[in-house]
Amino acid sequence: MLDSHAPSRSAVWLPIFAGLCASLVSIGLARFAYTPLIPSLIQAQWFSANDVVYLGAANLVGYLIGALIGRPIAQRTSNTTALRIMMVAVTLAFFACAFPLSVVWFFAWRLLSGIAGGAIMVLVAATVLPHVPAARRGLASGAIFLGIGLGIAGSGTLVPPLLSLGLQQTWLGLGLLASLLTAASWFAWPGVTLHEAAAPMATSARMPSGVYLLFAQYAFMAAGLVPAMVFLVDYVARGLGEGAHIGAMVWVMYGLGAIVGPVSYGFLADKLGARLSIRVVLVVQAIAVGLLPLASSFTALAVLAVILGSFPPGIVPLALARVHELLPNHHQQQVAWSRATVSFATFQALSGFAYSALFNSSGGQHALLFVIAAGAIVVALALELGMIVLNRRPLDTVPTHTLPLTGFAK
Repeated sequence: MLDSHAPSRSAVWLPIFAGLCASLVSIGLARFAYTPLIPSLIQAQWFSANDVVYLGAANLVGYLIGALIGRPIAQRTSNTTALRIMMVAVTLAFFACAFPLSVVWFFAWRLLSGIAGGAIMVLVAATVLPHVPAARRGLASGAIFLGIGLGIAGSGTLVPPLLSLGLQQTWLGLGLLASLLTAASWFAWPGVTLHEAAAPMATSARMPSGVYLLFAQYAFMAAGLVPAMVFLVDYVARGLGEGAHIGAMVWVMYGLGAIVGPVSYGFLADKLGARLSIRVVLVVQAIAVGLLPLASSFTALAVLAVILGSFPPGIVPLALARVHELLPNHHQQQVAWSRATVSFATFQALSGFAYSALFNSSGGQHALLFVIAAGAIVVALALELGMIVLNRRPLDTVPTHTLPLTGFAK
């Protein structure tokens, strides 16, 4: 059914390009460009050190709100309209942050940019992937979320020269870039998604236990990635005393990993299956985060930064592929992905504030945060082992012929 409505191959890249632009603007830049700005925001005395850390967490709270309201907004308009509105909102937030009128003002705009990011994350895959051949969706989802990696790498290379012009000019420059990407993607979105045109199928069946396991794993992955995502540059620049320049160089390496992550993780899911790929990735990430407090040379920091950078954008297509493995029905996939994003966003927001509070109360102990993060990733890995022991049966896929008729064990 889907293939008969699929667009020509020459047109497939346009929705993917639009999705890439959306993830680049709303998460790649809106969230990750803030990290290399933290030392400058403190040094320029725009806000106190404590305020700067909590303002970073505002974006994570907004992400949770956006994950909750993304689908309702799309149902009242359309996926494409909602995505365009959110990209405009992020762009406005960049320009507004160029004027530090007060902590409340800045918090509100950082919150709005997070809301847009959460809504885009919920909607972008459901909007684009129905227009991509099924065999290429793992790779395509990696290409969509490659925008996150490009934003991370771009923030590491673009922010330092912009900062030489001034902090206000940096925010204005990011706003200009967001404006260009929003305009470039405006007409690349598909007019209407195949599944939007028809009423969703009734899905009264319970979700399989593997889906709930994924929700839990995804939540602990979020808790595990926050410290490096927020504090890596500050750890190198101030914690190790290497200065802002070395911190920016390490962040560029983090960005290179973020570029490689989405496509390579998506390819891994296509080849090995999402379940096995998640196991491998969790083991590697737990080791990398655990080694970060022990690294002192630039080479070691750079290698670890590449590995760690691949994780935040890379697990998105991996988790999405796992949802598609577990649930063959598109509407169930969309609901499950929305819930997974909410689970991720909830733990990310809670972790953001918890790590910020712990960082301030411990007198700036970065190593403590990284050890806790490694523990969270180990828990994500152990959850599946625990589920296997409890159920003593595989959690792989759901037979399509039983979906409308029977429930599944929780």
